[in-house]
Amino acid sequence: MSVKLEDIVSLCKRRGFIYQGSEIYGGLAGTYDYGPLGNALKRNLRDEWLKFFVDGWDDMYLVDTAVLMNRKVWQASGHEQTFHDPLVECSNCHMRFRADQVKDKCPNCGKENTFGEPRQFNMMLKTNIGPIDDERSITYLRPETAQGMFVNFKNVLDSYQPDMPFGIAQIGKSFRNEISPRDFLFRTREFEIMEFEFFIKSEDSDKYFEKWRGDMQSWFKHLGLPAEKIHEVEMGEEDRAHYSKRTIDFEYDYPFGRAEISGLADRTDFDLKNHQEKSGVNMEYRPKDGGAPFIPHVIEPTWGLDRHVLAVLANAYSEDEQGGEKRVFLKLPAKLAPVKVAVFPLLKNKPELVKKAREVYEMLKKQVEGEVMWDDNGNIGKRYRRQDEIGTPHCITIDFQTLDDDTVTIRNRDTTEQTRQKIAEISLA
Repeated sequence: MSVKLEDIVSLCKRRGFIYQGSEIYGGLAGTYDYGPLGNALKRNLRDEWLKFFVDGWDDMYLVDTAVLMNRKVWQASGHEQTFHDPLVECSNCHMRFRADQVKDKCPNCGKENTFGEPRQFNMMLKTNIGPIDDERSITYLRPETAQGMFVNFKNVLDSYQPDMPFGIAQIGKSFRNEISPRDFLFRTREFEIMEFEFFIKSEDSDKYFEKWRGDMQSWFKHLGLPAEKIHEVEMGEEDRAHYSKRTIDFEYDYPFGRAEISGLADRTDFDLKNHQEKSGVNMEYRPKDGGAPFIPHVIEPTWGLDRHVLAVLANAYSEDEQGGEKRVFLKLPAKLAPVKVAVFPLLKNKPELVKKAREVYEMLKKQVEGEVMWDDNGNIGKRYRRQDEIGTPHCITIDFQTLDDDTVTIRNRDTTEQTRQKIAEISLA
C-alpha cells in the first residue's frame, strides 16, 4: 500500500508516539517530543544498533561527549568557516528557504521569480557561555557528534592502548539551524545521531570502506526495511563535505520521496591532523610493534536515529479490513515493537478473571524482554484495535475457560489468528 505522511503523523499523535514540540504554545518549527511509545521505539532502535555495531566488537569504544565544546573545536574542524547552506528570501512574503529546495515559484505565497541571489547561511546554532555575552563567550550547540570523538582520540589511546584498527562510537543529540525544517522527523533542528569513527591505516581505507558499506546494508535488512527501498548514492566532489575523500549516501523511499537515512564517509586524516595542528596535542598512533608513529585515517558510518524511526514507522504502517471495518496496524518487527505483549482480562468486572490475568501479567513481566502492557479498557475488539495500532505483536486474553484448564487465547497482530496455549507453555515466537 502507498503510505501517506499525514497518516503516520496522525497515528503518532493519537497513540502517543510523537508530539509537536511546545505544542500548547503553537509549537516550534523543526522540534518534536517523543511520547512514551515513541521513546520506547527509539530506545529499541538505539539498543539494536549498539548490539549490532558496538557491543559485539572488541575494538569499539562507546563514549558520550558534551553538546557544548570549545569554539576552537569548530574552527579547527572547519565548521565555522564552511558549514553553510544557500539561503534565498521571497521578496513578496519574505519567507526564507534553502536555495536547492525551491525553483522559480515561492512554496509559501505562490509568486514567481521573487528570489534574489542566494547567500550563505551558517547552520550552527550559536550560544554564549558564562555571564558576559561577548565575542569571547561564543560557542555552538554541536552540529555533529563526530568532533567529540576526535578530541577524545588521545584520551582513549592513553586509557585503553587499543590495537589498530579500532573505533570510537557515540549516540547523541546534534543541532542545526535549518532554514526550512520539513517532512515531520526528517529535517529538524534537533536530532539524534548514531555513528562511529573507525581509525585505520591509510592504505586500508578502501578495504574498510567496503566492509562497513556491506554491514550498513545488513543493518537495514536486520530492521526489516525492504532492500528495494534502500538506494546507494555515490556523492560527487561538489556535493561532499569539506572533510570527505569519498561519501556514499544511503537513501530510503519515504512517503514524501527518496531521501538520506544514513551516510558513509572516508574522512581521511583531516580531523585528527587539524586538531593536532591547532591544539598542539600529538594525535599520532604509535604501533605496538615499534613501527613509525602516524595519524590514522578514519572511516565514518553515520545513521540518523530520528530518520530511522520515521522509516520504520512508514514501513510498518498497514491497513486491511476486519469485520467490514478498516483496521490500521503497525507491522513492526517484534524486537522494535514498543510493547511486546498485552494482557487482557475478558471482563474487568469479574474479580476471578482479573486476578488470573494479573498473575499472567506479572509472570510475563519477568520473562519477556521489553514492555508488557495491561489493558482492560473497553470491549475486547477495541482493545485489539488499539494494540494493533501501536504495533503490539501478541495479545493474551484470560477468559472463563482459563479458570477451568489454565489455557489462554493468544492473538497474532498480523494474521489476527487466535490459538490457545497453556499458561506455563506460553510462546510468543
